[in-house]
Amino acid sequence: MGNAKMRMEKNNPVLADQAERLREKLELAYQSGLPMQEGAEPHLAAALSATLRRPGSMVRAVLAHRVATASGLEEARAERLAVALEYFHTASLLFDDLPCMDDAKQRRGAPCVHERFGEGTAILAALALVNRGYGLLWRAVSGAANEVADRTLEYVEAQLGLAGLLNGQSQDLHFGRAGSGAYTPQQVAVGKTVSLIRLTLVMPAMLGGASRRETQLLERIAMLWGLAYQTLDDLKDVLHQSGAAGKTAARDAHLERPNQALATGVDAAFDRVETLMRLSDQTVTRLAERRAEMSFLMGLRLEFDKELARLREAQEMEARLALAS
Repeated sequence: MGNAKMRMEKNNPVLADQAERLREKLELAYQSGLPMQEGAEPHLAAALSATLRRPGSMVRAVLAHRVATASGLEEARAERLAVALEYFHTASLLFDDLPCMDDAKQRRGAPCVHERFGEGTAILAALALVNRGYGLLWRAVSGAANEVADRTLEYVEAQLGLAGLLNGQSQDLHFGRAGSGAYTPQQVAVGKTVSLIRLTLVMPAMLGGASRRETQLLERIAMLWGLAYQTLDDLKDVLHQSGAAGKTAARDAHLERPNQALATGVDAAFDRVETLMRLSDQTVTRLAERRAEMSFLMGLRLEFDKELARLREAQEMEARLALAS
């Protein structure tokens, strides 16, 4: 049933057109959702404008919106929630790219914000995105029953704070100096990567009124997808796909950062992604059986498969170059 539904959604031009229209709508909301105030300092305003002009794939926003509406949340609140999440994600990238973090030069096919506007301005731009993200989140939560609102806001705090993203980022920064065995790449990925995917999948469902069992299944999907996504990102870094990724690659070994492909080897990392996705397929199927509106999640498997195929090609190219040298 799962594979059939997945093919139906991806190959149905009506459904594909609806998904594209939603992405375009959320992209516009993302670009216009942080209006520049009169008298805003020109460097900060320019950095924010440059950031918002390059929204990326918007996949998290689209997922969050669709999970929210599938769980019963009304359109306006789902849009605010989706854009808030995308602002949190973008802010995390601005922080990640700083010289004191990953020291990246390129993001989304352009020079990083700190390269163009300076480190201080990049930090302030990230904080502006976080601030606006919380503002939109509060508006999305407003109107929910007190118990639901409290549980949702506590969940956001846990995923973005010391129990989630911030802790994972700190483990990432100090991975090389922490000593052998202090952290595994998977532990770091749970904090740094899985946390944001939990916000994408679980938090919208929670606010929409999904059942306890549905949120449990979404928690499992978020864990499996998060670990798979991070392993794909690790493979991109090892296979030096800067151009294809739109960001600086080959940084993890140089900075002594956790990387599953470096820890276990490239082939084992590929196998790991396929295993994680196979397990996630089973969980998505169980979720779709409980709530048919969630069957669209099955289509995400094709996106993982496309990325795996691109990285396999990169691996083969590296092997050919190694033989020729």
